[in-house]
Amino acid sequence: MEIVFNNPAFLWFLLAVPSLVVIHLLTLKYSGKEALKFSNFEAIARVTKEHIADKPYPNFFMNKNFLILMFRVLALSLLIFAVAGTIIWYEGKTTDFDFILALDTSSSMLADDLSPNRLEATKVAANLFIDNLASKSRAGIITFSGTSLIEQKLTEDFDLLKRTINDIEVSKTGGTDLATAMIISSTLLIDSEKGKVIILLTDGQSNVGTSVGDGIDYVNKEKAAVYTIGVGTEEGGRFFGSEIISRLDETTLKRIASLTGGKYFRADNREALINAYKDISGLNIRKMPVNLTPAFMLIALILLVLEWVLINTRYRVIV
Repeated sequence: MEIVFNNPAFLWFLLAVPSLVVIHLLTLKYSGKEALKFSNFEAIARVTKEHIADKPYPNFFMNKNFLILMFRVLALSLLIFAVAGTIIWYEGKTTDFDFILALDTSSSMLADDLSPNRLEATKVAANLFIDNLASKSRAGIITFSGTSLIEQKLTEDFDLLKRTINDIEVSKTGGTDLATAMIISSTLLIDSEKGKVIILLTDGQSNVGTSVGDGIDYVNKEKAAVYTIGVGTEEGGRFFGSEIISRLDETTLKRIASLTGGKYFRADNREALINAYKDISGLNIRKMPVNLTPAFMLIALILLVLEWVLINTRYRVIV
């Protein structure tokens, strides 16, 4: 469970709470002196059975002044937390998810350790993933290399998604930027009220652009989980008919999945790749939010009403 604030700047107003306590105590002290100055001291002493001059705040924690102060402190604190947009995130079961498929289209995805190459095997598995999605789910697609491109925003049109996947080709831009791919994927999920899942499929060799750490921070801020699929064998594969070997960087992919609440899958053959997608499509645990703002506002209002009722009835001061 995690507590976050949509408008954390308003939390600075909590500094006003100690001021409220000090003002309340000073007001009591001043009003007590005025009462001693203008009242019949002997009569007051007989009624209260205590000498007010010796103990100006008898049994403070049990009397009306403390109760009223607590009402005010709690009401002010709750109002501040309400305007700060307090939200509790917890994990719960659901079948309702939105997915972003982030597919690596860098030149290393042409390596031949998966038949006929990593990219084509990925496209086959991605199509099967779309076929296994629940009817309420939506999916979007981005491709990335040194730059990231939005191929399809969130949609329930599964046929459109499959056509988009089939049209994907290797990018002419060099390098692989995993962080930007995660950031753009998270942006596409900002308005989603469902479980947010990013499927990052790559050989994991991030070598240009933003640092992976920055991408992880952004994903966590948007409460999305990244499931990483490492495509490639331990031995690596050649591409462009050359002796250049592309090997899988599992360390980076495991780190991304671990720090975002996702899971890492190793896909060193087509069957393993398909099984990874099937596991992800069957997810039933998601990060779920509870907005506490309405509850805090209601409780604060009730406290203020109770204070007003007490001040004007049981604790009413006769002038």
